[in-house]
Amino acid sequence: MDSLRQLRIGTQRIDDHSPCYVIAEIGHNHQGNLEICKEMFRAAKGAGVDAVKLQKRDNATLFTREAFEKPYDNPNSYGRTYGAHREFLEFGWREYVELKAYAKELGLHFFSTAFDIPSADFLERLDVPAFKIASADLKSISLLEHVARIGKPMIVSTGGATMDDVRRAYDAIMPINPQLCIMQCTAGYPPAWEELNLRVIATYRQAFPDIVIGFSSHDSGIAMAVAGYMLGARVVEKHFTLNRASKGTDHAFSLEPVGMTKMVRDLKRLMLALGDGAKTVLPSEQAPITKMAKSLVAARDLPAGHVLAPEDVCMKSPGGGMPPYEIDHLLGGVLVREVRQDHAFSPADLTAARMKGKAA
Repeated sequence: MDSLRQLRIGTQRIDDHSPCYVIAEIGHNHQGNLEICKEMFRAAKGAGVDAVKLQKRDNATLFTREAFEKPYDNPNSYGRTYGAHREFLEFGWREYVELKAYAKELGLHFFSTAFDIPSADFLERLDVPAFKIASADLKSISLLEHVARIGKPMIVSTGGATMDDVRRAYDAIMPINPQLCIMQCTAGYPPAWEELNLRVIATYRQAFPDIVIGFSSHDSGIAMAVAGYMLGARVVEKHFTLNRASKGTDHAFSLEPVGMTKMVRDLKRLMLALGDGAKTVLPSEQAPITKMAKSLVAARDLPAGHVLAPEDVCMKSPGGGMPPYEIDHLLGGVLVREVRQDHAFSPADLTAARMKGKAA
């Protein structure tokens, strides 16, 4: 029976039985440079991800004047004020159109986080295949409802939230747009390992049985994505960079291409390794198990007509003969022919009539 949990991004279906859908979160790690961003797309494609994602803000209306004009003098700054910094990193319509076409050429899904309603409208006009909502906007119900009405799949992170916050967002979105994925996330950059709280994935699966659950992983390693998949996350988002030493706040906890490649590789291997749950003997096991297993063999030379006793039988490798659990089929049986020491017994060595329990 098909799972109730289904999300379709483009032509790709995501459900409990599907491989992990991996998003390379580029954010503003492109440093405001279109060619660097394209290089990141190529590297992400080479790593095997399904999607690349940016962040879209209408900076002039998103921030208070005080926040926008606040001096921003630090090693990661691209402008004299925080607003100038954000504007330097922000791509406009021309860049987004070009990047969308380039992602399509590479065979990648391309979408963005909408931080405000003008940005959501911008992305709707671009016709992106999905929308991301950042953790900080989980309580922005008007934004959630606005994006839901666009009708595209929504991927919503839940860092810094309570379960009540998550349910409120779920209740706001689902009546409008059931194509929802809720992501366990810890809004630390990066969080401590003990703050990842991966078991929330299972909590979400139980609380929201009709939607796909995901994991937005802000840690700096690759193993937690595999653990997240095992717990039921079918979408994994990971920050991505070409160089963790680059200028910017997000690079240090992002994956470089080698790390992203390994994470995607491990998720694909996990999908194969999980199997179907049926315990059977596999072809690759037959030769080594036969070599190392034991058969029931003659402990010494035995004449025809001999009634087998416990001291006549022992277990020795290799396998392939009667297995040790069948020893009761031998004891008390009468040999129809002489057998030599180390001969692997078979039913053909015994008379059809058993003498176990009778006088010889």
